Amino acid sequence: MNGFIHVKDPLDELAERFAGWAADQANIKGVLLVGSRARKEPPADSMSDLDLLILTTNAEYYLRETDWFGRFGDVLFTFVEGTAIGGQFERRVLYKGGLDVDFNVVPNDLFTQLLEVGFPAEVQDVFRRGFRILVDKDAVLGRISDFSETMTTTPPSLEQLDQHTDDFLYHAVWAEKKLHRGELWTAKWCCDVYMKKLLLRMVEWHARATRGWDYDTWYEGRFLERWADPKVVAELTNTFARYDAEEVAYALLYTIEAHKLLSAETASKLGYLNLEGKYTEALRLVKKYTSLGQG
Repeated sequence: MNGFIHVKDPLDELAERFAGWAADQANIKGVLLVGSRARKEPPADSMSDLDLLILTTNAEYYLRETDWFGRFGDVLFTFVEGTAIGGQFERRVLYKGGLDVDFNVVPNDLFTQLLEVGFPAEVQDVFRRGFRILVDKDAVLGRISDFSETMTTTPPSLEQLDQHTDDFLYHAVWAEKKLHRGELWTAKWCCDVYMKKLLLRMVEWHARATRGWDYDTWYEGRFLERWADPKVVAELTNTFARYDAEEVAYALLYTIEAHKLLSAETASKLGYLNLEGKYTEALRLVKKYTSLGQG
């Protein structure tokens, strides 16, 4: 013996206990471990949660009832929400001590069907990053294809880039009007939520246009600080605001400028016409409604 006592990770232990319990439930056909605890890069850390995909013939029960997950720990909070990818639902549970588990509930017949016709690209991406089979009663999970190859994204067409830019700039003007009217909450939401989603799409396009369309930009901004251009990350510093009218006005202008920079470089790499004229007109309209444009 080396004198060291191995302490099992609490979430790994919970996964084992859940798998043992699930094996005895007639309506659970399979359990997959996915997410950070199934991938190698970047590996899970002390803040990582536990993502379990449950294949069941009674999905409604596991989403509706609250008596089954309490056997795995003392529950602090739980709720049901749509999954970030895949269009399904998951029951999220936070146990005492901070143990965070996402029980992703998938109808077994739907999963079997997808095995035949093919998984959506975003689901393939999850499997590509790693998964581990914990329960497989019908021997179907072993049929999941090898998605180890990097996924390639198609570059946006000029029409798509144009539509995206119009959407972004339209809402920039709309947000400034709300701000000028005194609707601070609405203006801030538009600037820091809706427009940021569009800005993120442009950050992704810019990264792939720069480094290749098979470059990994993850999803919903995950690990953005690792894969985005450092100068882009630096540009984001002033694009978010406190709940203050003047700060929202400045954040709005910085957000437009950041999008403009990314759009110009992305369009250039794709051989498209620069859309700078649209930004000029949008900035003129935005500054029309704010004192920042005076002087």
